[in-house]
Amino acid sequence: MTIDILLFLILALVSVSAALGMLLSRNAVYSALFLVLNFATVAVFYILLGAPFIAMAQITVYAGAIMVLFLFVIMLLGADSLAPGKVLPWQKPLAAVLAFVLVVEAAYLLAFRGAPTGAVIRPEASVNSVESLREMGMVLFNQYLLPFEVTSILLLVAMVGAIVLTKQEKGGQK
Repeated sequence: MTIDILLFLILALVSVSAALGMLLSRNAVYSALFLVLNFATVAVFYILLGAPFIAMAQITVYAGAIMVLFLFVIMLLGADSLAPGKVLPWQKPLAAVLAFVLVVEAAYLLAFRGAPTGAVIRPEASVNSVESLREMGMVLFNQYLLPFEVTSILLLVAMVGAIVLTKQEKGGQK
């Protein structure tokens, strides 16, 4: 077992544990912090694959900016911990069936499709050059500027909508 495989297995365990912690945590702030840990481990995966720019973008954009926005909204709305909700009678059997389907699918993929077909090689040095990053930036801000801006406006509208809906609920309770 090489050091790369050992590091991958440790990071995979941390990543899956952080994802489970995010899903199972009753506190929204803890869930957001588990998500930051998950984003950081994904960034390390990118570094292992030889993509340092994408790793730094992952840290900057997701673990930095978006998580600050999430934490700001959580603190603004006062939704630190989830209130005990109603459990509908069909939720647990449906969750059990979907979990079983997921486990069967994962086992099938690992058993029959999990064998690697070729060697994973690192990208050429020219791929991680400043010139290729400059070209990617030019494409992003020339050809894909409109979708980029529309996505940012949609995120802003969703945040404002969540604030308005929560404030109306709180106002109605008083």
